[in-house]
Amino acid sequence: MTTTRCPLAIFAVTALTWLAPACSAAAAAIPEPLDRPFAGEINLAVDVTDIVHRIAHVHERVSGLGADAVLWYPKWLPGTHAPQGPIDRLAAIRITADGKPIPWVRDTVHVYAFRVHLPAGVHAIDIDFDYLSPTSERVGTPQMTGELLVLEWNDVVLYPAGYYARQIPVTAKLTVPPSWSIATALEPQPRDGTGTTFARVPLETLIDSPVFAGRYFKRIELDATTKVHLDVFADRPDLLNASAASVAAHSALVAQAYKLFGSRHYGHYDFLLALTDHIPPLLDTLEHHESSQHNLDANYFIDWDGTPSDRDVIAHEYIHSWNGKFRRPADLWTPSYEVPMQNSLLWVYEGQTQYWGLVLTSRAGLWSKAQTLDEIADRAAYYSTLPGRRWRPLQDTTNDELINPRRPMSWDTWQRFEDYYDEAALFWLEADNLIRKRSHGERSLDDFARKFFGVANGRVAPLTYTFADVVSAMNAVEPYDWSTFFHERLQGLDRLTLLDGIKGGGYELVYDDKPGDQWKARETQQKTVLLRYSIGMDIDDKDGTLKSVTWDSAAFKSGLTEGMQILAVNGTAYSGDLLKRTIAAAQHARAPIALILKSGDRYLVASVDYQGGLRYPHLQRIPSAPALLDDILATHP
Repeated sequence: MTTTRCPLAIFAVTALTWLAPACSAAAAAIPEPLDRPFAGEINLAVDVTDIVHRIAHVHERVSGLGADAVLWYPKWLPGTHAPQGPIDRLAAIRITADGKPIPWVRDTVHVYAFRVHLPAGVHAIDIDFDYLSPTSERVGTPQMTGELLVLEWNDVVLYPAGYYARQIPVTAKLTVPPSWSIATALEPQPRDGTGTTFARVPLETLIDSPVFAGRYFKRIELDATTKVHLDVFADRPDLLNASAASVAAHSALVAQAYKLFGSRHYGHYDFLLALTDHIPPLLDTLEHHESSQHNLDANYFIDWDGTPSDRDVIAHEYIHSWNGKFRRPADLWTPSYEVPMQNSLLWVYEGQTQYWGLVLTSRAGLWSKAQTLDEIADRAAYYSTLPGRRWRPLQDTTNDELINPRRPMSWDTWQRFEDYYDEAALFWLEADNLIRKRSHGERSLDDFARKFFGVANGRVAPLTYTFADVVSAMNAVEPYDWSTFFHERLQGLDRLTLLDGIKGGGYELVYDDKPGDQWKARETQQKTVLLRYSIGMDIDDKDGTLKSVTWDSAAFKSGLTEGMQILAVNGTAYSGDLLKRTIAAAQHARAPIALILKSGDRYLVASVDYQGGLRYPHLQRIPSAPALLDDILATHP
């Protein structure tokens, strides 16, 4: 990559003339990353004791640099599939050598790159800066609270250009408030009173090994033989009280994953879990090779029966150790963090992981079979009625992280967003049933998982794959025209065959006026009234604000829009229960539903012409068909 900038000699001229014609001179190219050892190392010290202001103070010493060095701030982050490095949160950048200031210039094209000209004989620099983590959700996902910290090393490091990340050694030190505990996949050295130093690792390993720290902590052993732990941090000590049944289910997840893949690609593994009301659930949940990070409902353990809806995310991120971190799409693997990624195979990376997340959550007992069927029914109902499928193919949604890095959308049911997760999971279910039927029960997608993701037991280094590799591996399990199978589902529009996997498993999608237990739990957890398959909207149950309106639904056709607030239903003050009763009654009264709404400073009346009653999705057994889905979800002995 190349760029044009003012040469660093500009620092020798006066402030009034430094923008002179020198700016037209061509700058040296920023070195491309090469797979060669870096002659120096990075010593990184991060102090996050200023929890009140949510500031991390960073000191970094980088040795082994040349005269004209380029330092990168990580831009393209693994697991996010997008250029999301939060460079806007850096402040007070100061570079010195032997105590003397060294000027730096940000590249005007590649703004994540900093150019530094070193005096003769100087090969090491000291870098100091502040990382200003979000102080509220308005700024971003909180990373620090009064009780816990989520530290991602890519937020707090600059690294030299011209090298693969695996070739740059880093020794990191972290200082947290006194008495706080720390958990990470990194190997900590004995604490010296001023912080925790970790064993030296390549930059690639450091950035793939976040740290959770906090005031209230409990480590739960899930598998002693393979050193798998659940490291739990919480807002209060009572939130750490996990029942024997919940611990057993998490331990069973590890055992079921080993039975599925027949291998592991880590020396040890840490589930890093934050149970907090101060970080929104699921935000900043991310996979890593030897750990995973999760933010879940604060009551996850102490209200185990009442908080089931997000448990599959634990399984999902764990499965990524095999699918995503070890086996990785070739166009998603990059040598360092300034090199763009491509997302064409996210329907495997995320879609098949989503499928196995559902399956292993059931096999482990994190969900009952009934809860899993409820989840599948909801996802099948969503995609079989999704208006955006009429114009946008599934394959194009693999670009969504590049188009929109998870900013709020007004009409996501029309635009579509990240459907390579759940819609792809539905066609992986179809593929599983197809293999089972064609092989007369001799083989299944489990065999693909073992052959494709379970190879090279113990290997940690990524092993990449292409579309052709996926097709070839599927054919090795069951000969079939898998290339056409995938292309039709990725490029076809409004394909109703996405329900074929459910039918092939011996079930059909049906609707009635009774929500399942999983549906009711989600409404309670999210404090939301979910009416997406009837009137066509989801409502914040605290104040009646519309959280979403489905494109082309009865609510949409009546002029309702996200952000409006329902004040009254047929002349009576709004409540979620009242609206549900009114929808049910309208089915027989054959009369429109009158809503009084507030939109900004305006009040309006909407007449919603809907008489379809309450509609909740369920899976119902087809008596004449083999119950293959039951076999898929059953615990493996």
